[in-house]
Amino acid sequence: MHDILEQLEKKRAAARLGGGQKRIDAQHAKGKLTARERLEMLLDQDSFEEWDMFVEHRCADFGMADNKIPGDGVVTGYGMINGRLVFVFSQDFTVFGGALSEAHAEKICKLMDQAMKVGAPVIGLNDSGGARIQEGVASLGGYAEVFQRNVMASGVVPQISLIMGPCAGGAVYSPAMTDFIFMVRDSSYMFVTGPEVVKTVTHEEVTAEELGGASTHTTRSGVADLAFDNDVEAILMLRRFFNYLPLSNREKPPLRPSGDEPARLDLSLDTLVPDNPNQPYDMKELILKVVDDGDFFELQPEYAQNILIGFARMAGRSVGIVANNPMVLAGCLDIRSSIKAARFVRFCDAFNIPVVTFVDVPGFMPGTSQEYGGIIKHGAKLLYAYAECTVPKVTVITRKAYGGAYDVMSSKHLRGDVNFAWPNAEIAVMGAKGAVEIIFREDKADPAKLAAREAEYKARFANPFVAGARGYIDDVIQPHETRRRICRSLAMLADKKLENPWRKHGNIPL
Repeated sequence: MHDILEQLEKKRAAARLGGGQKRIDAQHAKGKLTARERLEMLLDQDSFEEWDMFVEHRCADFGMADNKIPGDGVVTGYGMINGRLVFVFSQDFTVFGGALSEAHAEKICKLMDQAMKVGAPVIGLNDSGGARIQEGVASLGGYAEVFQRNVMASGVVPQISLIMGPCAGGAVYSPAMTDFIFMVRDSSYMFVTGPEVVKTVTHEEVTAEELGGASTHTTRSGVADLAFDNDVEAILMLRRFFNYLPLSNREKPPLRPSGDEPARLDLSLDTLVPDNPNQPYDMKELILKVVDDGDFFELQPEYAQNILIGFARMAGRSVGIVANNPMVLAGCLDIRSSIKAARFVRFCDAFNIPVVTFVDVPGFMPGTSQEYGGIIKHGAKLLYAYAECTVPKVTVITRKAYGGAYDVMSSKHLRGDVNFAWPNAEIAVMGAKGAVEIIFREDKADPAKLAAREAEYKARFANPFVAGARGYIDDVIQPHETRRRICRSLAMLADKKLENPWRKHGNIPL
């Protein structure tokens, strides 16, 4: 017995050492934590239960038979984050550069299968050079097995990817199918083909950072949701983010009691919107003043800034926030903002998180680049997301709601549950100037007449009462009571039940 216990301890020590002290030191020299250090920081103290510590690859080619390391480049298991269950895998760059083998993939698949059975989120800490070349098609098959589970788990348990090193080739598609992607600046990157291949094929000179670094994916491509300065910040923010999410689609959002009174009023909101309808204001200020404790976890803050998305709490419960941002492009909806918001709304709907929408939208962005880029189909994604969404939906129109964009932004016609408007809200097909120039073309030569017509149109439509008369707006509220009215509405909707017609799946305009 003593010999077996000694052998067990040796095996465990070898697994914990990964690729050896030299490679661990190299990882630290790059400012990066090791796979196990990351898990230690992510999970509650002493809560990690490791699985498959002794798994080894089965490759005999290219001298691999004599090069086996217990664990095979990925640490898997489950633990707790703030007392709530989570399944985790952390790729170990010190072992074969974190390259994925068949056995490595089997460990991840086993973990994901169990997460689906018990209904708990999966967090992947990615730090891998890609497929293990020595294994050929077996490695590629391993990737596909993981992809299949990403798809099956989608909408069942939350999936989060934290990219903490390289993620290239086929490896990028697993994070791409998870719900959220976080990256680390200057040490993580994602691309389908690396700089060398790009140079060979297209003759473009580009660095790994420019091609697929954190700044690229959080500002230009929209692939990643957030970027952090180092491993420690990324992991601590991930712990905070986790608190907003339910464990599975069978649960309601977590409740975290707050001392912030749901009936709290904020008189400063009465002067937030300027008298000049063309002057911008900071929509984020409204969000921070309305949510619990001014705590708003914004996602994709540097991408498609004309729309804001993120999580907050109202009366202690998690909610998803979607808001037009008049500070950027006047809050117009364009291709990027439509896709950004649509995916977020669909996540909230999948996981029973109510959606609160703040609307100030003059319409969809005009122009050839938008039309040629497919704004019709991409704008329809947001429309589809809101229309399909069955969770509680509370909408507040703060200023403009023009044209098709009014319909799209969680209007009563798309089964909005409670739709409020501030007193200065304008709900119309278009702005007064454009409208009268179309309706009264014959008066174009007479500026005075046209001005009178514009004033008449404003008096008719530059208020929320026409929509209110038809029941499209449930109430016109004072800005300072916005928080109280939203909290009451969400409390009323807590047990809302609404089901879409049975179908295999809809055909979203991709």
